[in-house]
Amino acid sequence: MPKVSVVIPAYNAMNYLPKTLESVLQQTFTDFEILIVNDGSSDQIVEWAAGVTDSRVKLISQRNQGVSTARNQGIIHAQGEYVAFLDADDLWKPTKLEKQVHYLADRSEVGLVYTWTTLIDTLGEPTGRVFASHVEGDVWKQLIENDMISTGSSTMIRRGCFDEVGVFDPSLAFAEDWDMWLRIAARYSFGVVKEPLTCYRQHPNNATKNRQKMIQSLRIVIEKTFQSVPLDLLHLRNRAYANFQQGLAWLAIDKGDYKQAIHYRTLAFQHHPQVCLSEKFMRLSVAIAMLRLFGPHGYDGVRNLTHLLHQRLLGFFS
Repeated sequence: MPKVSVVIPAYNAMNYLPKTLESVLQQTFTDFEILIVNDGSSDQIVEWAAGVTDSRVKLISQRNQGVSTARNQGIIHAQGEYVAFLDADDLWKPTKLEKQVHYLADRSEVGLVYTWTTLIDTLGEPTGRVFASHVEGDVWKQLIENDMISTGSSTMIRRGCFDEVGVFDPSLAFAEDWDMWLRIAARYSFGVVKEPLTCYRQHPNNATKNRQKMIQSLRIVIEKTFQSVPLDLLHLRNRAYANFQQGLAWLAIDKGDYKQAIHYRTLAFQHHPQVCLSEKFMRLSVAIAMLRLFGPHGYDGVRNLTHLLHQRLLGFFS
């Protein structure tokens, strides 16, 4: 039996899938199987997979049913003690699996371990942004307010967790991973490898671009989660909605719409007035002010310069 099952859901992903697979085959940890779940693709994935000679790679085909069902197919077929998910357009650094396997092997109480994430563009080049979180242990309260994991491609999970909490909810068009992390966090500790070992690709087809589906799914996850929590945790519901609205404000900023960003920032304040004291709210307010003053192009220039200086400082002190 392999130690790790790598599950890669794929839907018309041949523009990126070969590079994604290559990043797995180049891992320093080699005791794994790779389950590519073809979710009813109309591209040449079947013919391409037939030419892959590594015996650890398997293709599972199903009719198009969405990413949750594709991941669930991977879980059903997984033989490994640990399951690592990887979207078909993302990449891993070579030591990603090795460091996560060692982390879980040393900490039996941990059900999920994630890594820091670097954002890359369509060509695979870093954009200068890194998602880095130090949150670990009993993370449920932090997780309901803010999904620190950022992408499912950074996670490795004990196979037994799914026996306890179930599989991904196929009714969710978005935020199905956040829903899963919340269910796991209610029973297990989380861990983090504090290195940017996952690369999340940003491109026009990212699921986050479909705002209405995203809003609907996030509301479903929040309401479903708070149906079963203890009474002393219900106060976190408004905080969850406040963070949700701040996320929508940032999406509005990315589109250059400061008026809509102000609208969502106001909703965040109405849900949880104390949010105005948080660093995230203050950064949002600064971004809105910059967008109003300099316009979308000027704002992008200032932001890119800030990211460049941040990366230079990280390199100087590393």
